[in-house]
Amino acid sequence: MQRYSVFDIIGPIMVGPSSSHTAGAVKLGQIARALFDTTPEKVTFYLHGSFGIVYKGHATDKALIAGIMKFKTSDPRIKDAFTYAKKKGIEYEFIVDDLGISYHPNTVKMVLQKGNRKMKIIGSSIGGGNIVVRKIDEFEVDLTSAAGKSFSIMISHNDDINALSQVMNILAEKKINVSNMQSTRILKGGKVLTIISLDKGLTLKEVLSMEKIKGIIFVRSLNKIA
Repeated sequence: MQRYSVFDIIGPIMVGPSSSHTAGAVKLGQIARALFDTTPEKVTFYLHGSFGIVYKGHATDKALIAGIMKFKTSDPRIKDAFTYAKKKGIEYEFIVDDLGISYHPNTVKMVLQKGNRKMKIIGSSIGGGNIVVRKIDEFEVDLTSAAGKSFSIMISHNDDINALSQVMNILAEKKINVSNMQSTRILKGGKVLTIISLDKGLTLKEVLSMEKIKGIIFVRSLNKIA
């Protein structure tokens, strides 16, 4: 049986009213921003289930856009997130949608855009400030995170075992233990998305060294989510 601390049950230090609809939404925005790796010019949020029903009353909309701007769950500016987004030149839109019965009721699809770049991320707030990312672009994933606990790297690479083995060599040289790893590919010989959970985070220099490996498209470091 998985063990939970009292902090898992109570949830994170946050601006309310809800750990699921507000704090979890902030962290979903945070992780989307981290994966996109730059401030988007536009974000479209497709709100599923209870997210779509109560998003205005529970400030889910403000929380999501606050996370995109890298605000913490405890940041008092969340209540004025729309104003700050306007100042930063971020366009946003909220659309109530049905993403299907396979998704948790507190789920959002976020489409981030900047110039010709676009990324789609589907994530759920599963209670107590905990989140799970279910899809990144066309890749099905299972990336779970609780406040202040998760170190992960996401690697987009060609379907070549040598590229990933060199990443593992770097982690071994730095004596960084791997707690979990998952790889997803759509077609044999195509692109692969690999998520590796670590016991500690990487430095920017270490991340950049991985991106120089032949066959690696990009590496994203997802340090502890605030």
